[in-house]
Amino acid sequence: MTRRNNIGNPRSRLGRGTLAVCALLLAAVWPALADGDAEQGRARSATCAACHGADGNSVNPEWPSLAGQNPKYLADSLHSFKNGRRKNAFMSGQAAGLDDQAIQDLAAYYATLTPRRLTADPALVEPGERLYRGGDLDKGISACMACHGPAGRGNPGAGYPTLAGQHAAYTAIQLLAYRSGQRQSDADKNQVMRNISALMSEAEIRAVASYIQGLQ
Repeated sequence: MTRRNNIGNPRSRLGRGTLAVCALLLAAVWPALADGDAEQGRARSATCAACHGADGNSVNPEWPSLAGQNPKYLADSLHSFKNGRRKNAFMSGQAAGLDDQAIQDLAAYYATLTPRRLTADPALVEPGERLYRGGDLDKGISACMACHGPAGRGNPGAGYPTLAGQHAAYTAIQLLAYRSGQRQSDADKNQVMRNISALMSEAEIRAVASYIQGLQ
């Protein structure tokens, strides 16, 4: 049995002050940043749909859902696959055939789609929420919401992705890839994800990934 997270509740145990500050920071950079044509992106998305779903919500939990992803992050990710900063044989091949306009069009299209609502494992909600919202001062782990927002909506201006509703399995795979150094696409952000994930145990990664899956 699963339950939805209550991340949007301003009466969260960490208080209103922290949420208010984060909300103001996000509001300052929230305007849409896509330079692409969403309709052209829809026409280009047929190949993408095989893995990421016709509506941008993937069926395989090891593949990311793209629906509702902020366009700057998605465009940056496709460029990273194209230039080799991110390593994935299939995605690198797909991105290699995309010019800059096609990448912007796809990013604009997926930003218009609605993410599917998923739920978190109730046994992992408490430890996952604790890490996501407050980090771990003793271990030096920063709160995830500092960059990804209290509701997991990301920070488009800074290129931090929307996380809310992403498959727990996919999120955990990416955190482990950062932890091992296999993924290094945070190089332009002072390798923040590698630094944080290096301090996390596998149990903590599973908990925060599950919590993220249940964010709305």
